[in-house]
Amino acid sequence: MKITVAQLNYHIGNFEGNLDKMLHAVENAKKDNSDIVCFAELATCGYPPRDFLEFPDFISRSNACIESLKQVSHDIAIVVGAPSINPEPEGKDLFNSAYFLYGGEILAIQHKSLLPTYDIFDEYRYFEPCRQYETFEFRGKRIAMTVCEDIWNIGNENPLYDICPMDELIKQGPDFMINVSASPFTYDHANNRLDILKENIDRYQIPIFYVNHVGSQTQIIFDGGSVVMSPNGRVFHELPYFTEEIITYELDEVQKGEQEIIQDKNKMHLIHDAIVLGLHDYFGKLGFSKAILGLSGGIDSAVTAVLAARALGPENVRAVLMPSQFSSQHSIDDAVALAENLGIRYDIVPIQKPYEAFYGLLESLFEGKPFNVAEENIQARSRGLILMALSNKHGNILLNTTNKSEMAVGYGTLYGDLAGGLSVIADVYKTDVFRLARYMNKDGEVIPENTITKPPSAELRHDQKDSDSLPDYDILDEILYEYIENRKGPKAIIKMGHDEALVRRILRLVNINEFKRYQTAPVLRVSNKAFGMGRRMPIVAKYLN
Repeated sequence: MKITVAQLNYHIGNFEGNLDKMLHAVENAKKDNSDIVCFAELATCGYPPRDFLEFPDFISRSNACIESLKQVSHDIAIVVGAPSINPEPEGKDLFNSAYFLYGGEILAIQHKSLLPTYDIFDEYRYFEPCRQYETFEFRGKRIAMTVCEDIWNIGNENPLYDICPMDELIKQGPDFMINVSASPFTYDHANNRLDILKENIDRYQIPIFYVNHVGSQTQIIFDGGSVVMSPNGRVFHELPYFTEEIITYELDEVQKGEQEIIQDKNKMHLIHDAIVLGLHDYFGKLGFSKAILGLSGGIDSAVTAVLAARALGPENVRAVLMPSQFSSQHSIDDAVALAENLGIRYDIVPIQKPYEAFYGLLESLFEGKPFNVAEENIQARSRGLILMALSNKHGNILLNTTNKSEMAVGYGTLYGDLAGGLSVIADVYKTDVFRLARYMNKDGEVIPENTITKPPSAELRHDQKDSDSLPDYDILDEILYEYIENRKGPKAIIKMGHDEALVRRILRLVNINEFKRYQTAPVLRVSNKAFGMGRRMPIVAKYLN
């Protein structure tokens, strides 16, 4: 038996586009004389469709895709994920289902049991969990179908759930398993995914064909990395990340498990490629092509510019240098050198005159109070005004260049440097921004060395350094990571050896700046706890204050 894994980039609500991709894959699979071609979870409509699932027309158009796929299933079986209607009067209206189509009919359907409702997932809002499990036979082989999370509760050891679907299906003696998934990217998730699949192999000892999405849906990035596992525990083939792939496998060869192909999992490589794909798809799927950003000569805007040029093409990226009376000449020189290295357009628009004009309007109202964050923010908002004016005039989408460390502690100005249509590196801590810059320069200097080595500074006052307001980034990022990713409270972090006053100060900064994060652009997610839809915190709260 031959089985084709189709790892495709779907587009939420683009039923015609998604169907065309699948029909193309079906034709490729037929040329390989494949018996089964497998698509991912909710492939007809894209993942996550969220409240679109509440629109009857949305479900009808998904069902029409199933009907179209049925028409081309006479010579080949098709496995595809799609929402299906719950015929029972009680419960949610929909199931999250895997269809097995053959001969113009629905030969089998398996609904998802384990509905993730944590972090970025909210499936129980829309779907009814399944409690019935049936394998089925096709061309002499008995097949178990599962949907994504259903293989993540091995032996019923996950405390989030009270049933293990594969423990039920294995009782019926399947020869292999097909799992249709929509498993989002984080820089450490690929290893976790392989570990889970190996645990399934250890327990069930049957081949697994695991097919995942690739591509980006607003904040959420899917890396692909579909996996074919042999029953001897070897990764027969882990498919490449961040690219569409259509590959056919001989079941007998997978059963033997004589090969093992595993992809590289270097953290900076993964983050780089994920953000490039996230940028590319955000623009492409929205119908935009051109980006604009402020280029300061600092490392954050430099890294963002490189990612944008690689995602969109240098001809589609425009940088604006906006020096003030506090900007150093070396920062201007570094920004110019970077733009010329990338081959992107750049303009120099000094902001001293607009700053002085605003200050002149406000000076009497400031009542002689000393220079402070108010004057600093006038500069940042002058820059934001210039960038948004150019964005409006020329149709360029403004990229926000704030990193995760700054976003966490509120080291940014609303309607100034926090402005933008997409936050490109706001899920990358400052220490990793430096590592990412080094990775970008691995084949030759793209980002000027001085940009990487000089002390970080917002340059909003004379001789300003980030260290004037923030602790060393190595210390700051470690505390932030424990609080944000690991959800540790102050006592646990202090026990790790960190200064108590510093820990409480940093955590208070995170909490009191929640209002800023509510107003910033979507953040491309590369960690397991990104700001945005996966981290839901109240603005008004007293915890840790």
